[in-house]
Amino acid sequence: MSGSRTLVTLLLLLGWAALLSPAQAAPSVPSPPAPERIRAAELPLPPTAPSDEAGSCTRAVNSRGTGCISADWNALQNGGFLSDGRTVTARVTFAGAPAAPDPASVYSGSQLVLVRTDGATFPGGDPWKCLTCGTPPGNERGVNADTSYPQPFADGRRVLYGTNIVDCGPYPLASADCTPARVHVYPIRWNTSADGSGPGGSIRELRLHPDQVHLGFNSVSVTGGRLDQYGYLGRLRFVPSPRTGEPLVPRYEVEKVTRLFDASPGAQPVHVDPRHPSRLVFDPSLPGVGEFRGFSKNGREAFYVGYPVESSNIDLMAVDLRTGKVRRMTADPGYADPVDASPDDRWIVALDTRGTDRMTFVSGMTGIPAITDLLSTSVVSSVRNNGQRRFFQPYLIDRHGDRGSYRGQRLNYAYTSPDWNSGADPRWSPDGTAVAYYERLVSAPSCGGANPLPCPVSTEPGGRRTRLMIAHLVDREPVRRGPVEPVSDRVPWGTPYVPGTAAPQRPYPPQGTYTLRGKASGSARVDILWDDAKTAVRTVSVRYTRYSEDGSTFLDGSESVTRTSAGLTLTTLDWYSDLAKTARGGKVLATKKTSTDGFHLTIDLWQTLFQATGTLTTTLGGQAYTQPADGT
Repeated sequence: MSGSRTLVTLLLLLGWAALLSPAQAAPSVPSPPAPERIRAAELPLPPTAPSDEAGSCTRAVNSRGTGCISADWNALQNGGFLSDGRTVTARVTFAGAPAAPDPASVYSGSQLVLVRTDGATFPGGDPWKCLTCGTPPGNERGVNADTSYPQPFADGRRVLYGTNIVDCGPYPLASADCTPARVHVYPIRWNTSADGSGPGGSIRELRLHPDQVHLGFNSVSVTGGRLDQYGYLGRLRFVPSPRTGEPLVPRYEVEKVTRLFDASPGAQPVHVDPRHPSRLVFDPSLPGVGEFRGFSKNGREAFYVGYPVESSNIDLMAVDLRTGKVRRMTADPGYADPVDASPDDRWIVALDTRGTDRMTFVSGMTGIPAITDLLSTSVVSSVRNNGQRRFFQPYLIDRHGDRGSYRGQRLNYAYTSPDWNSGADPRWSPDGTAVAYYERLVSAPSCGGANPLPCPVSTEPGGRRTRLMIAHLVDREPVRRGPVEPVSDRVPWGTPYVPGTAAPQRPYPPQGTYTLRGKASGSARVDILWDDAKTAVRTVSVRYTRYSEDGSTFLDGSESVTRTSAGLTLTTLDWYSDLAKTARGGKVLATKKTSTDGFHLTIDLWQTLFQATGTLTTTLGGQAYTQPADGT
């Protein structure tokens, strides 16, 4: 499709008739917003290479000799807007370039480009411009391989480029003066050794803080024999001549780092009541960033994928960096992950599986405290994808989140098909009138061959399986971002990181039998069993008796989950559930049941290929929601 095929539609709210937690219906929360007009369009990209073979990008394909993009599923990732609001960054994979000394040979591999959003072109005549194609090797010494999520700095001269920073010195990136010869690419290093030696720690999913000085990131570690992840906040400092550590080249250092997590047992969402050792406390309002996802535009909050407020419902959360106050951003039973806030922080755009019912079989029954989630969260979150088939779509949601039948508004409702899925990260324009995002077409092995789903045929130019998109919020007036105060290096509820120390093991309640009291009435008996080596929790079983959080709905029945790990990422859950949620008077509102032989799910946390025996079914209002078929 081309930009001329822009579609204009009045999108309808996509409601889902689930019950929300009482917090979502607080009296201070306003009525949901009305749907608004959204115009979705494609942004221009380089021509598609006929193949990845050298020389396939001929002048017949690109008459200007400025490169071709690969048709591959992973050949594109959008970034953010420059401050002019008319240009976005993107990471693209060029393919088919001729061999040197042909000038077009520089258009090869993963590169950083700018793309115009207003129909204009750069001086060379293209609506896009490659910033890094042909950068001299001496200007990019020691660069890191990660070039994801290209986020422009507010100065218009730098871009956070994965675990690197692209810098054009005094020249604005979009100007003719910013040429590849003037670009420098500097690696980012996080020192994790006591003496400052070595290559530094592995960091991922970097997000630039609005103060342009601090950085949020994630780091994966192995603790207690399991893969784990924590979010961090640090300060960026340019070091032109480092004396220790690798690489010994001009680089950025992440300093004064804080782990956004408190490892004390009482700081965990599920912990033993210190006043009553036979009782459990469930408090999801306690701060603790698992997977960090970004910042509010005023810089006060960190966004993250949080410990579930309701069992198996993986939501986006926000936490105040100063006070530790936690805010639930989404509540739909779908899985929400990448997110960006509008300039005035009144809206978010989140990528979510809502509308597909992919997760409803396990997360649709609301009001269940997240107790078995001590074992199941990472596995349940992995169900959101089927390898290269992503079920994310971009949703516009106001600050007050899901409530009643309001589930936000899909940005691309009339433009795309279920075979096109959104990739991280959506990004707001500086004036709040548009959102940039990108889409991928489902590709093998997530379709075709042994997979029961047929592979769709791309209708994009050259069979390209990616596309760069923009959604115009046509009736909105421009807004301005408020002032951003520099965030403190100290996060009071976090833990200062000391180089040379290991990531902590996440604490869990000791083995034993506990009582969990409902906020309104009833209780649950919780049995926690550790493995034989006493290194990790193996089984969590819960039996509910008239358990109620709100005094109007009641939970009865039992649920048990046992976790077995065959490696760091390959996990099996043996799940048994027989739960019923009733209203006052006895009317059944929802059930969650496994087959008599249980539900047994095995999944690799990275490959995310669904394979299960037995069944797990959630029934809401008489409608049954079943698990995905194996391999889909």
